[in-house]
Amino acid sequence: MFLVDTQWFWSITFALFGLLIGSFLNVVIYRLPKMMERQWADECAEISGVAPPGTTEPFNLMVPRSTCPHCGHAIRWYENIPVFSYTALGGRCSSCKARISIRYPLVEIVTSALFFFCAWRWGETSTGLIWCAFSATLLALALIDWDTTLLPDDLTLPLLWLGLIAAALHWTPVGLNASLWGAVAGYLSLWSVYWAFKLVTGKEGMGYGDFKLFAALGAWFGWQALIPIILVASVIGAIVGIAMKFTTGLREGGYIPFGPFLAGAGFSALFLGPSALQRAIGL
Repeated sequence: MFLVDTQWFWSITFALFGLLIGSFLNVVIYRLPKMMERQWADECAEISGVAPPGTTEPFNLMVPRSTCPHCGHAIRWYENIPVFSYTALGGRCSSCKARISIRYPLVEIVTSALFFFCAWRWGETSTGLIWCAFSATLLALALIDWDTTLLPDDLTLPLLWLGLIAAALHWTPVGLNASLWGAVAGYLSLWSVYWAFKLVTGKEGMGYGDFKLFAALGAWFGWQALIPIILVASVIGAIVGIAMKFTTGLREGGYIPFGPFLAGAGFSALFLGPSALQRAIGL
């Protein structure tokens, strides 16, 4: 009974912490692409020898304070409590009453559920914490790519290195050798597909961020999981693409980012385990 109570205690504690991390992820998802765009604009201006565009005021993950995108109302701390504040405000800005996107509390709830799962499965261990970090980073990458078709190096590369470090420290069941070759094979496989497609069609079928994300998944789950992951990602992508086509949800140009589907396959491997994923697709 004591063990069961302890398991519930840590799982709920992780879930509450996940709500806070989910709130921070909303900031990362919104601000990181804008920070990248500002950096690119500054670099282009420097190369061109002209004055940098825009404002010189700092803009990062910490400042300025979050505001309502409609009226500029500065969000107070008690209006920023995960899930609770959204519910208490009725999903609207306290100042202008404009509707707040439902995605904000959903990201918080999903992150909380992922942290609960990691704690329930691995407990209050280094393994549990490292998989929480994996889950939060993968969720942020999926949503950033869906919004902007960008997979920032600031997230993909730390995710890759963290997978290798976790394997080296035996925090994951994947050996360092399998993790290392998983990263190498993950990157080179999509890199090869990219160049083959470009040579045949003259078009770019995916971005370099997809290579790095697939390499990161290889580092976390080992080279043996790469084929199941790419097959599951392709199936998810095909289903979503067909659904969007019939509902006229395709964007201009008809493109769909591949990163969210890789992330979906990564979460499938997290929940089911690489071995179960292989058995599920008949490998």
